[in-house]
Amino acid sequence: MRRQRKRVNQTPTKAKRGGNQSPDGDPSSEGSSRRDLLLKARNGLIAVAVIGGAGWYMVEEVRAVNREQDLSMLGNGVATVVQIHDPQCPKCTALQREARDAMDGFEASEIQFLVANIRTDEGRGFARKHGVGHVTLLLFDGKGKRLDTLVGPNTAKNLERVFRRHISRSKQS
Repeated sequence: MRRQRKRVNQTPTKAKRGGNQSPDGDPSSEGSSRRDLLLKARNGLIAVAVIGGAGWYMVEEVRAVNREQDLSMLGNGVATVVQIHDPQCPKCTALQREARDAMDGFEASEIQFLVANIRTDEGRGFARKHGVGHVTLLLFDGKGKRLDTLVGPNTAKNLERVFRRHISRSKQS
C-alpha cells in the first residue's frame, strides 16, 4: 500500500519574495488595483470620446436644421428646393430623408435645400403664399422665382434627376 503525502499549503512565489504584497498581506491587491485603475482610465477615455462625438454630431445636426429652416436664403443666387414639411407626418419625414439623400450628390453652390415647417408661423405662411400643402417640394431659381412643384413621396434617385434638370433650367432663366 502506498502512503499519500499531505500537501502543505504553499504561498505564491511573489509573496515569498516580497513582490506585490500589500500591507494587509494580500499579494494580489496592489497589482489588481493598478490594473483596475488603468481599466477605469481607459473606459473613461472611451466614454469621453463617445459622448464628445455624439455631442459634436448633435450640434452639427441642429445647425443643419437651423440652416434648412432659414427661408430668407431663397433668392440668394443659388437654385433652391423648399420642402413644405410637417414634422409629425411620416410621408413628410420620408420625403425629407429622400430629398436630403438626393442633395448629397450636389455642391452647396449648385443647389440648396430649405424646409418650410408648417408647424411654425413662417412655414405655414410660406405654404399658404404658394398655395400648397405638406409633402410638397417647390423648386426655385437663383432669383427666387418658382419654376416647378413636386407633390407626394419620391425616391432619392428620381429626385436627384429632377434636381439636375432644375439646376440647368435655373441657369437659363
